[in-house]
Amino acid sequence: MQFSELITKLGSAVQASSLDTHSHLNPTLTGLAPIDAATPGTISYIEGDKFAKFVGSTAASALILPMDRSLHTQAIDRGIVWIAASEPRLLFARVIQLFYQPFQLPTGIHPSAIVAPGVALGEDVSIGSHVVIQAGVTIGNGAIVHPNVVIYPDVRIGDRTILHANCTIHERVRIGANCVIHSGATIGAEGFGFVPTATGWFKMEQAGYTVLEDGVEIGCNSTVDRPAVGETRIGKDTKLDNLVHVGHGCQIGSNCALAAQVGLAGGVKVGNGVLLAGQVGVANQVTIGDRAIASSKTGIHRNVEPGEIVSGYPAVSHKLWLKTAAIVNRLPEMYQFFKNSPRS
Repeated sequence: MQFSELITKLGSAVQASSLDTHSHLNPTLTGLAPIDAATPGTISYIEGDKFAKFVGSTAASALILPMDRSLHTQAIDRGIVWIAASEPRLLFARVIQLFYQPFQLPTGIHPSAIVAPGVALGEDVSIGSHVVIQAGVTIGNGAIVHPNVVIYPDVRIGDRTILHANCTIHERVRIGANCVIHSGATIGAEGFGFVPTATGWFKMEQAGYTVLEDGVEIGCNSTVDRPAVGETRIGKDTKLDNLVHVGHGCQIGSNCALAAQVGLAGGVKVGNGVLLAGQVGVANQVTIGDRAIASSKTGIHRNVEPGEIVSGYPAVSHKLWLKTAAIVNRLPEMYQFFKNSPRS
């Protein structure tokens, strides 16, 4: 599309543009690219000082820039048209939606799908090949179920939710509207419940429920377990990356983000707006307060206060961890110093 057409479609999200003063520069845009690999005809974006240098070297035909006049001038001097916004990355995400639409199944039920009698399907539902939907399932309007998905009995799935290929939804699961479950994910499988006895382990049946509120997204090969009683719940608009494990009975608030390989043991309580970076591990029954942050590979064995930033194993405040990490890096030097020091 032409640059001017793009601005029209973005509407009020555009705070300023080169078109205001250089209307004769109106290139045709054919796609998107990262800033360091852009080619003529593509649009990219700049966010933060780290990437500002690319304005002087990128081959992109258009850029989304922050509200920085010096960058605007530099771009237009190179013949690069620009759009400005206070959040360039967010605006770039909107631009992607104009150039790319994810694959969607056609509406209807594929002949190879097995749908049990009495399953309640909403309007405009798409059911792919070799899907199995068992009795007592309800699926909302506009939902999409990709090939090879298996849905156990007593499952409710909300409007416009997407289940990608080869994910499995076990019994007693409630999934809200506008959720996305990616390939290989398993929702509502039995939690790890075994009671030790003198003769071995006694299996505790997992009779609870698993609830995903509206707008939850679950990454590939992630697992959310069903508890023995009560429910495992993930709050509205929370996002789980690939390979995340949520143990039985966990309660996760809204607008959280859990990166790849995060693991929550049973009964963990996570507040709203919490960020857990890659490979964070959280011990049984720990509570993490609202807006707390844990950096990569943090091992959390104690409660974390709201807004606290923690790092390390076991977790300590991030500031303390930075100090201790600096000391650890100097341990070889300190060892040689004490080794060679005269003994009294």
